[in-house]
Amino acid sequence: MRKYFGTDGIRGVVGQYPITPDFALRLGYAAGKVLGSHLENPAVIIGKDTRLSGYLFESSLEAGFSYAGVDVYMAGPIPTPAVAFLARALHLSAGVVISASHNPYTDNGIKFFDCHGAKLPDNVELEIEAELEKQMVIASKLGKVMRIEDAKGRYIEFCKNTIPADINFKGLKIVLDCANGASYQVAPQVFKELGAEIIKISCEPDGTNINNGCGSTHESNIINAVKLHGADLGIAFDGDGDRLLFIDKDGNMYNGDKLIYIILQSYLACGVEVRGLVGTIMTNLAMEHALNKKGLELVRAKVGDRYVLAEMQKRDWLIGGEASGHILCLDKHSTGDGIVSALQVIVAIIKLGKSLKELIDWVDYPQSMVNVKLAGDKNKWQENSLDVINEAKEMLGDNGRVIVRASGTEPLVRVMVEATSNDLASSWAQKIAQSMK
Repeated sequence: MRKYFGTDGIRGVVGQYPITPDFALRLGYAAGKVLGSHLENPAVIIGKDTRLSGYLFESSLEAGFSYAGVDVYMAGPIPTPAVAFLARALHLSAGVVISASHNPYTDNGIKFFDCHGAKLPDNVELEIEAELEKQMVIASKLGKVMRIEDAKGRYIEFCKNTIPADINFKGLKIVLDCANGASYQVAPQVFKELGAEIIKISCEPDGTNINNGCGSTHESNIINAVKLHGADLGIAFDGDGDRLLFIDKDGNMYNGDKLIYIILQSYLACGVEVRGLVGTIMTNLAMEHALNKKGLELVRAKVGDRYVLAEMQKRDWLIGGEASGHILCLDKHSTGDGIVSALQVIVAIIKLGKSLKELIDWVDYPQSMVNVKLAGDKNKWQENSLDVINEAKEMLGDNGRVIVRASGTEPLVRVMVEATSNDLASSWAQKIAQSMK
């Protein structure tokens, strides 16, 4: 059992343990000691999103790593997947991101990538947690700290190189909502250099407005902008740039399920061998049925892109993702990347000559989701709600699903009921949630 690390690093409210500068200092030191025990001359890169508190944790992590004898490269505000790319491209020991993703600015977090640009395996996180329990000792040598001046430029070129050289986006009018977050500089530049006409919204971070009524968790913002500007497409990213959603010219929204299905069709049309997709327990049942009709398999992983990635690697599959908008194309990048995924979707539109709507040949089963705030014992909800959950599962049978899980990043239990009608899904979701309260 991990004490600090959740499904996506360590995350919480700034100022509440462990999201404090002194903990970040010890975390940097502990991670540095673990890296140093496995590698000679370890070095890491640190990037962050646009939260004001990023300055606190950037300095603390830098000091901790340096004190452990690890060299540190500072990248400044840059998307999470850019840190994964740079850790690999620069042959560093690890990448560190200071971000709370789609959470409000009052939260922050710290997550790690290994030297290959993948999330740290559980056993390494456990090693770091064990080191955290030890006393800090005087280091035999200190690490150097340097700033990478061309980090954004390197990442922009990497993103552009994930699509065919003969493809450009000329003639496309695209609204980009960067959530006042980490992609606010690089995303517009990528699409502009590929020839698209760009309209930027939520690209003016002030340290406190990240994800505030904007980005991939607030779709009404970009729907309104697409209609206002008469754009062909709208793309919204989250605060750290590793997830996205699309909007078409009519204001229809396309989540991660639909986007990986669209990318799949592009791969198949280009002759790429695809045997199936990896989704999660939240992936819509209608998409599973659509894949089965094509002779393809859907494998469901636990929620969290690290678990999706593990299932993809186990099967040597290329495409996977979550309905929330984390999408992995392992022939393009080692981790989920909002910008890279958006580029692959547009390539599919251009290559197949169809609109987003035309590329989806299935209709979602209605899903009703309720978040229940935990109070007291976080496991108490299980004994209170088990009978109701089993009753719902028995009633829905093969025509629906019930998913109840504790969030890995927030003090919540998430209830999801999928059924053949909105009323049925909603009534059972509310009934289960009420039993928890």
